[in-house]
Amino acid sequence: MWCAESRGLCRHSRERGNPVAFGPKTLGPRVRGDDRPARQSPFARLFVALVLLGALASCGFHLRGEAHYAFETLYLNSPPSQPLTTDLRRSLESAGSAKLVPLADQAQAILDIVSVENNKQILSLSAGGKVAEFMLSKRILFRVRWLPTAELVVRRTYTYNDAEALAKEAQEQRLWREMQDDAVAQIVRRLQSAKKPA
Repeated sequence: MWCAESRGLCRHSRERGNPVAFGPKTLGPRVRGDDRPARQSPFARLFVALVLLGALASCGFHLRGEAHYAFETLYLNSPPSQPLTTDLRRSLESAGSAKLVPLADQAQAILDIVSVENNKQILSLSAGGKVAEFMLSKRILFRVRWLPTAELVVRRTYTYNDAEALAKEAQEQRLWREMQDDAVAQIVRRLQSAKKPA
């Protein structure tokens, strides 16, 4: 027989005739309504993390930003004064399996940046004939020596208002920066997919 008491639950013992008290400390976590998970030791957490990393590595997973190429050395043929050259060189040097070399004859692959063109054009006008929207575009021609020349075009659009000229100018500069980063990332991805001729 069960009976409720102010401090817990009790059950009458048939053998002794005395109630057996069950307080919150003696009941299990689920019975007393405690849903908090049991604490896990730091060593157990470390072991689980290592197991997960090992499983990801076995599936061919690589951390973001880590680039792998079909060649070990690369020469970047691009004008040093070109902002794209600086950003592309920094990206290639910071992460990847290929090493940039100073001379073309030391490289297994050569990346030529043939041309870089930035363009800004009016995309739409307001009812009053004023500029309402601009489109920015960056066009890059490049090639890996054993592959045909490839074209890369990155575009962004933004609305324009004369009353917010300074804010829109700052927005345009941010978009150019974003487009540059996007172009560099796309070139790196195409380098990763480039296969050496048999």
